[in-house]
Amino acid sequence: MPPERSAPPERSAPPEWPAPPERLAPPERSAPPDRPAPEWSEAPDQQAHPDRQDPPLPRGRRHRRPAEPLPAPAAGQLPTPPPAPGTGRAPGTGWAPVTGWGASIPASSAAASAPADAQPPASGMPPARDRLPVRRAGSAASPDTLLIRRTLAEIEPVADKATSYFYALLFIRHPDLRSLFPVAMDTQRDRLFKALLTAAEHADDTATLTEYLSHLGRGHRKYGTLPEHYPAVGECLIAALTRFASDTWSEATEAAWVRVYTTVSQIMIDAAAEDEQSSPAWWQAEVVGHELRTRDIAVVTVRPEEPYPFLAGQYTSLETPWWPRIWRNYSFSSAPRSDGLLTFHVKAVPAGWVSNALVHHARPGDVLRLGPPAGSMIVDHTTDNGLLCLGGGTGIAPIKALVEDVAEHGRRRPVEVFYGARHDDDLYDIDTMLGLQRSHPWLSVRPVVSDGPTRRLSGQLTHIVREYGPWPAYDAYLSGPPGMIRSGVDTLVGIGIPSHRIRHDGIDELTTSSTDRG
Repeated sequence: MPPERSAPPERSAPPEWPAPPERLAPPERSAPPDRPAPEWSEAPDQQAHPDRQDPPLPRGRRHRRPAEPLPAPAAGQLPTPPPAPGTGRAPGTGWAPVTGWGASIPASSAAASAPADAQPPASGMPPARDRLPVRRAGSAASPDTLLIRRTLAEIEPVADKATSYFYALLFIRHPDLRSLFPVAMDTQRDRLFKALLTAAEHADDTATLTEYLSHLGRGHRKYGTLPEHYPAVGECLIAALTRFASDTWSEATEAAWVRVYTTVSQIMIDAAAEDEQSSPAWWQAEVVGHELRTRDIAVVTVRPEEPYPFLAGQYTSLETPWWPRIWRNYSFSSAPRSDGLLTFHVKAVPAGWVSNALVHHARPGDVLRLGPPAGSMIVDHTTDNGLLCLGGGTGIAPIKALVEDVAEHGRRRPVEVFYGARHDDDLYDIDTMLGLQRSHPWLSVRPVVSDGPTRRLSGQLTHIVREYGPWPAYDAYLSGPPGMIRSGVDTLVGIGIPSHRIRHDGIDELTTSSTDRG
């Protein structure tokens, strides 16, 4: 049930949100002749629903196999239509709260809106450059930050209710914004509110905050976010905070949140406008290869229609034509190639909307959309330190890319790869990795199997890594299930590797290609 729609406590006046300066509004970009306009999957009447026709695939220079409607990911799990304009809810549905930071969703689609491929990514604690640091002890926080932290402390116990209210209010007051979110909007919806709160809490760290928010601003271009959307979000954020932080709320607190949110939104608008000058909001890519390695793992190769710049170890967000506006993150499984092709390792997970589409339905000729590259799990080529790489499951994909990157730079740096899997049959890419080992004498690949009989190393991956240590002159790279990442970080720190030399992507950034990222 949604929170009662009673009026919030009276206050002086609603915050005046500054309109985005005209100079910051990104210039309009007309779609190239062979590139569809962004409305390809953003239109409200083209939802990913089995009973509706999927949006037509874009027309291009080559023939595209039309996307066939897909069945629901699992029995009884059907996506729910977006809220009816002005109501904030889908016709004929009630509201059910989602645990944690989740927002309210229609009760009839509670299961469908949390597919298995929306699980946390392969990471534990992100490296320093990927997270907003806690203010050092002894340094004085600004008055605005102190007020904001008081608000956050009060909101924390009722965060799920505040989130529910925020999104319900956003879609009731601004129903046109609903089309910017996917039908199963758990991931993007929750990230939006958490990002706002995270940015507000760390408002005093200007340099890191700008880097963090600039990344968000660039990434939100693919959702169709425009400068004029930010005041609407700010208005509903203030309303939600006013309602659920009544004990600490005051005119001074509201003024602090308005100032901080104005700064936050301006940084994101600036970053999006700058990115608009050199990069598209998304890239169109045709599937040119699809190899089924196991019954639930496929290697998918695509050809972008425009150059796609990225670094080995990074990842991208990906959208299929079968499930519009649902994006999942996947790591590149190779270093940048001269032919421009991009390859991903995808494992289909139960009720995984995007992953099942890519593994069981995608074929050459299908067209996908890619967001901008992201992630900082990249090789530092300014040092001669060795690389200690832990890859679990399909987490071997970005590890393979890192090995190729070291090889291409021509420096003989020792690279130790521990490739973990539950069973022998799960080592689907072991032949490729052993082939790289034969080609490069500086590379050592050790497969590790945790369950069942095997002639390979047997045991928990982190235990085996500890046995082969210590690793004082190595930089560590981890990619795999969240549990493996957490135990891996603990193990590596415990044997003396400084945390700043342990790299993996932030847990809020991925839904993991390394562990079934989508």
